[in-house]
Amino acid sequence: MTALAAPPATAAAPAPPAGARRRRLSTRPPRTGLYVPLGLYLLFTLVPFYWMLMYALRPAGRSGVLPWPLTLEHFRTVWTGLGFGIFFRNSVLVGLVTLCFVTVLALMGGYALARFRFRGDRLFLVLLLCTQFMPGVTLLIPLFILFRQTHLINNLASLVIAESAFQLPLALVLMSSFVRNVPVELEEAAMVDGCSRLRAFFAVVLPQLRPGIVAVGSFAFIGSWNNFLFALMFISDQDRFTIPVGLSYTLGEYNVDFGALAAGGVVAAVPVVCVFAVIQRFLVQGLSAGAVKG
Repeated sequence: MTALAAPPATAAAPAPPAGARRRRLSTRPPRTGLYVPLGLYLLFTLVPFYWMLMYALRPAGRSGVLPWPLTLEHFRTVWTGLGFGIFFRNSVLVGLVTLCFVTVLALMGGYALARFRFRGDRLFLVLLLCTQFMPGVTLLIPLFILFRQTHLINNLASLVIAESAFQLPLALVLMSSFVRNVPVELEEAAMVDGCSRLRAFFAVVLPQLRPGIVAVGSFAFIGSWNNFLFALMFISDQDRFTIPVGLSYTLGEYNVDFGALAAGGVVAAVPVVCVFAVIQRFLVQGLSAGAVKG
């Protein structure tokens, strides 16, 4: 028998010369077309905050682009003179309680919408989304009548109930999308090992929903923090005002105290900015996870 000849070895392709690699790299599109729009957008976003800081830190009667000499008089005026310390406490209380209510109810309702099938479940989701097209002003009269009959007018509980009802539909839709991204096989494996559905939810599903919980809770807190209409209509006692209503008191009938208004805006904006700086990683993860499928 004749031995089969080995196939000839193929020669390795020669490496492209360095000049060709440089030419190929130079054909990449320049990043100027990306940086210029982003820089303009950043400038458009930061300039209002700079002017707010400038008016808040600049003495009254001064003009110019730079806030010099610096003063904290406007902050002392709004915090002690206008009662922003009380307004800040009320806003934090309403925001945190609304966050807890919306997050817990969205977890329960979102899990039910994602894991169980019932007649009209798709229609129910569509109706939840349709509620977001309704402006909050359309709810003022029925909510006012309801709170008046239950003696909740001029009570912070009315703000919590109204904000929770307004934030909950969107939170349910988002949370159901987050739950669908958790494979149901993980729960089934836990239940095969002896876990009940409730224990499987807390042991398997809930840890996977941390980004979604942060996203839903953030939207609920910011929505209640910035809401002006409900606090204006349902609260009449100044000791129960929130920050948005307190800011309106810096607008006089014939003049506007720009320094106090800017200082109040800084007091209202800084806590929200700090919260987002801490949770931005979880917020981006939650939004991207919820957008995968729904």
